[in-house]
Amino acid sequence: MDLVQTLILSLIQGITEWLPVSSSGHLNIARNFMSMNVAEPSYIFFDFMLHIGTLCVVLLAFRRDIVKILKAMTRQDFQADEGKMVLFIVVGSIPTAVVGFILNFLFRKQFESLYLNLLAVGVALLINGFFLLVSHLRRNNKSLSYVDSLLMGLAQGVAIVPGISRSGVTISTGLSRKVKKEIVFRYSFLLSIPAVIGATIAESRNLVFSNLDLATVLIGVVTSMIVGYASLKLLYRVVMKEKVHLFAGYCWIVGLIIIAFLLS
Repeated sequence: MDLVQTLILSLIQGITEWLPVSSSGHLNIARNFMSMNVAEPSYIFFDFMLHIGTLCVVLLAFRRDIVKILKAMTRQDFQADEGKMVLFIVVGSIPTAVVGFILNFLFRKQFESLYLNLLAVGVALLINGFFLLVSHLRRNNKSLSYVDSLLMGLAQGVAIVPGISRSGVTISTGLSRKVKKEIVFRYSFLLSIPAVIGATIAESRNLVFSNLDLATVLIGVVTSMIVGYASLKLLYRVVMKEKVHLFAGYCWIVGLIIIAFLLS
């Protein structure tokens, strides 16, 4: 990976990581057009660093919520809103972990092949668009329940597939369940913290530090973090204005272009 490739991937990661259009899908498209080998040690390390950067952005953006949750855990107070959020995160993390285990261990070869298959990404983007459109059908508002958190956790697990947006499907699932949009947004990203930590630990097994330009990688990661923080703020405004479904059209257009390009 040279500096140009690193910056291209970093900008794509920063823009699409939080917007509901699938960063993994867009990175897959970019890698294929740049003829990059995802098995290369330099890319594996870069992907690992992006996970670290992603975690840092979430921790920074939701630092106040995290502090309140940690205080509730220390007091063992699971009746307050922050304490209940701990239980919701635990419940939501279970289906995410189960789906992740099934795809990463039981069907690892088939799952890894998706990252080399642009057609699969195109189809996944079409499916992702459907999820986003469904979010617009919401009516009324209610508090988060264990069933809601379970379904959002399941959606997060499915989002491991490139082309399916984690933020998109979790937020869309919560909104379609008629949960208050403020709660959906906050829970979606708090739920991502255990998943990102788990993915980072899993990736650390494959790290190779030789022959790597660490300065270039760090420039790329910092770039993705800065751009990513801005896109996270943008997503918040989009969710509050109930405009998530507008990204469905974008996903369908990109998905159809990719499919048409490959079939032609």
